[in-house]
Amino acid sequence: MRSVKLLLVALFACLILPCYGIVRLPQLVADGMVLQRDAKVKIWGWADASEKITVNFQHKTYRTVTDESGSWKIALQPMKAGGPYTMEITGNNRITIRDILIGDVWFCSGQSNMVLPMERVKEKYPDEIAKANYPQIRNFFVKTESDVTRQHSDLLPGKWVKADSVTVLGFGATSWFFAKQLYQKYHVPIGIINSSVGGTPIEAWISSEGLKNIQSYHNRIARFSNTAFMDSVLKKHPEPIEQLDADKGLNEPKPWYDTTYQPHNWHRFWLPGYWADQGVKGLNGVVWFRKEITLPASVQGKTAKLYLGRIVDADQTYFNGKLVGNITYQYPPRRYTLPAGLLKPGKNTVVVRITNTSGKGGFVPDKRYYLAIAGDTIDLRGDWQYKVGQVFEPVRMKPEFSAQNEPTGLYNTMVAPVINYTIKGMVWYQGESNSSRASEYGTLLKALIADWRNRWQQGNLPFIYAQLPNFNEVQYSPTESDWAQLRAGQLEALEVPNTGMAVTIDAGEWNDIHPLNKKKVGERLARVAENVVYGKVNVVPSGPIYQSAKIEGNKIEIAFKNTGAGLIAEDGEELSQFAIAGADKKFVWAKALIKGDKILVWSDKIPAPLYVRYAWADNPDGANLYNKEGLPASPFQTGKLQ
Repeated sequence: MRSVKLLLVALFACLILPCYGIVRLPQLVADGMVLQRDAKVKIWGWADASEKITVNFQHKTYRTVTDESGSWKIALQPMKAGGPYTMEITGNNRITIRDILIGDVWFCSGQSNMVLPMERVKEKYPDEIAKANYPQIRNFFVKTESDVTRQHSDLLPGKWVKADSVTVLGFGATSWFFAKQLYQKYHVPIGIINSSVGGTPIEAWISSEGLKNIQSYHNRIARFSNTAFMDSVLKKHPEPIEQLDADKGLNEPKPWYDTTYQPHNWHRFWLPGYWADQGVKGLNGVVWFRKEITLPASVQGKTAKLYLGRIVDADQTYFNGKLVGNITYQYPPRRYTLPAGLLKPGKNTVVVRITNTSGKGGFVPDKRYYLAIAGDTIDLRGDWQYKVGQVFEPVRMKPEFSAQNEPTGLYNTMVAPVINYTIKGMVWYQGESNSSRASEYGTLLKALIADWRNRWQQGNLPFIYAQLPNFNEVQYSPTESDWAQLRAGQLEALEVPNTGMAVTIDAGEWNDIHPLNKKKVGERLARVAENVVYGKVNVVPSGPIYQSAKIEGNKIEIAFKNTGAGLIAEDGEELSQFAIAGADKKFVWAKALIKGDKILVWSDKIPAPLYVRYAWADNPDGANLYNKEGLPASPFQTGKLQ
């Protein structure tokens, strides 16, 4: 009996643990993968030490033997685009990989604007989604994992996904439009490896080796090997508990969302807007909002969609007393489905409970606020009522240590496991999280490019990136700007060979750090790729890029590259958003005139000019310098202002 029990234990162990000597493959080497054409492609994995490995692919046989750690790697000979193909890998076991395509593979990385999915922009691009039948465009979404203590050998479980009208909703929107544009142009399979995490800084994506010459980050990384330090920062702090019993809206004789509740002492509120702008100062807590709408008899039995724009921060939304949706943070759009039977003829009530712990709470302006019923819409903007349910006491929380926000924290887990995978190039969309330290961004971006190229060992791999778009309130006087400073750092990185930048200064939204116009961004990135990567010298890669400045009396002459067919004021008006300064570096608005492929800039207020800025603001409204190809000029400043 004892021997039977031991046998069962052994069999169970084989089921839950990797069996000795079995060939294992990384997550990326799997069914549906896209391999890079016209290049030696690495295939790698793990098995027992000294195990013989055979790879059969495209009528060729490749053999190797694992090293003492059990690792193995082979290089396939360069192949032309095509597929689908099958690969067999044999050691002590056999693995068959099916539906392999050969084409171009792009490593797409950054923060939320690179990972933001098509699902978030589906109302803006319904036709794009409905027609997304591109089985030769495939996406591998790298799941989020972070670690500052060691480099990981593999990714968390994932899979290659073909693009169709359903699966495309999970593709990153920027990378999708980038890939689609290239596929339609070159008709070769496109593989996207999307390794991105919202809200993360650039230094998290760089290896310790890549940061060794930047002293502040090098010092920080050195602390990660100190066990006492790591124990202290990783110590869990108790989560603040929301005191639901302190919210009057949930604890009066009837909750405020109840259909029989009679509102008393509520105040008027104009939606959309923030309560700090409508008579409630400095409140962090819970605020309730309600609106009554009258619906016709025709709504009986129909479903509907409730659009409540964006809400800062968390909401619980009720319709006729029923909870129809809740989101716990500010960025996702509120799009709640109302089931059949919830709508009723006559009076209906919408109630929104908002919880906010910092900054301005409320409803973000310039978003969609309406009820959609069978093709008709009922505008929800205008007069609402509000009442405060709970006021939070000020609390000083100790900042939590987050590996994904620390140097190397994402490189170790979401880049290092990918570097064996042969790629065509890299696409980068990031910077928002570094805006408070904008002056160092150029140095960090150059470090990232050098580091990744060194890690992939594929020479000067093409590196294409998006410059930050317009964002935040419009300033109507020349001003300093962290976002402009960061864009200058991005512009500076064009000094690195085999790089290209998509200018997106006209693709943002003043009130949303996640602008919806991802098609413009993705297609501009693809345009850069056509020129930089695919060698299409007749394709102008971007809008005008500042090249040099020359003082001519009381004017400064600015020269550009990427002028294409010529410079224009895109809206037909006078050139806007040029500012000029003398030795005191106090900028005033300037006049600007197109002179061939150059711009003359001057102001009667500055008789001895030294510096020019263009579109130097978070949101440079009216920036209208373009080339005739319809591409906007990059913001810039001349000289170094110390």
